[in-house]
Amino acid sequence: MLTVSAWRRAGLAFVIAAGVAVGPVGVAQAAAPGGVIAVERADGFRGMGETQIIEYWTRGVGGATQPASGALFLPVGPAPAGGWPVVAWDHGTTGLASGCGGMSTEAGPAWPLTQVQFLHRMVDRGFAVVATDYLGLGRFDTGPHPYLGLDTEATATIDLLRAARSVRSDLSPTWVAAGMSQGGQAALGTGHRQASYAPELDFRGTIAIDPESDVEKVASVLVPGNPDQLGGGILGFSASILAGMRAARPDAQVDSVLSPLGQRIIAEIGTMCQDDIDARVAGLTLGQLLAKPLGAEPFRSAMADYMTVPTSGYNAPILLLVNATDRTVPSPLHAALAAQFTANGVHYTPVVGFGGHCDLNPTMWAAIDEFLDRVHS
Repeated sequence: MLTVSAWRRAGLAFVIAAGVAVGPVGVAQAAAPGGVIAVERADGFRGMGETQIIEYWTRGVGGATQPASGALFLPVGPAPAGGWPVVAWDHGTTGLASGCGGMSTEAGPAWPLTQVQFLHRMVDRGFAVVATDYLGLGRFDTGPHPYLGLDTEATATIDLLRAARSVRSDLSPTWVAAGMSQGGQAALGTGHRQASYAPELDFRGTIAIDPESDVEKVASVLVPGNPDQLGGGILGFSASILAGMRAARPDAQVDSVLSPLGQRIIAEIGTMCQDDIDARVAGLTLGQLLAKPLGAEPFRSAMADYMTVPTSGYNAPILLLVNATDRTVPSPLHAALAAQFTANGVHYTPVVGFGGHCDLNPTMWAAIDEFLDRVHS
């Protein structure tokens, strides 16, 4: 495992995107969240045009400073007055191991078509895009990714934005968060926490596409011996939540709710990307992995603290794009999130489609364009 102390001993240098080499960064500066470790020019990365791969420091598990990676995608031509406005993109579920994020290396999982379309549309519209791998999924082996852990998702997103702005002087302080599936949950967490974590930046809003939400509220039905086989990758996602919590929240004592089989599988999948995770749990039931109900306290409260999407306290608008026929994040969970936003007076605009998970229809694309125009006017 690559540790922060190892990086400190290495006396790291970094390269500004324009190609000017800079000498070794002092330890305190380099290890600060948002500090740059290294920058690599990677034009044409996954067909995206001008690209920089950025390795940076982020506030990770338990508040420790840890290394992470991501990408910066830039529009063609000179930046407008005030700099390129930024979209901070949070990707969907890709696994738990280093190399699985797909944003800093083409060796990672293939990008979903909707993500490809979204990123190209943003860059073509004149937005710079920063896209984090998340903690643990990029170029550094910092242990299993804290899957659906809002704290490290938000800090990885914001700290990459800070790093990118130190690399490129032509980025505007205005930005929005956007993401699909896991990334929709991460974007909402980022939009909620930016006010306290990055008050120096000019945050304008959040675009959440079929976000994961409210899964922790159905934990009471997840009990040992439950014979239901969860289709559509749901068991893989569920096992990944437990693996992420096991890595990020030792106080939750995840092993105490797992059967011996569950302990073995949860440990194994921490080194896998999503396709291999799904294959490893194929034919099993969640009930086989459990020794105690997930709804029992104190585990239920720990899980809620780890992954619950905030439903109040936002200071910028939200565009919530959901598919009523989504079978990965079932539509009742989307409805529950919208109902909570409404009850708590959150400023959000819902747009409902009838496609599969994270599909975007023409009405949704139009809503994205209108939202971006409105929040940047």
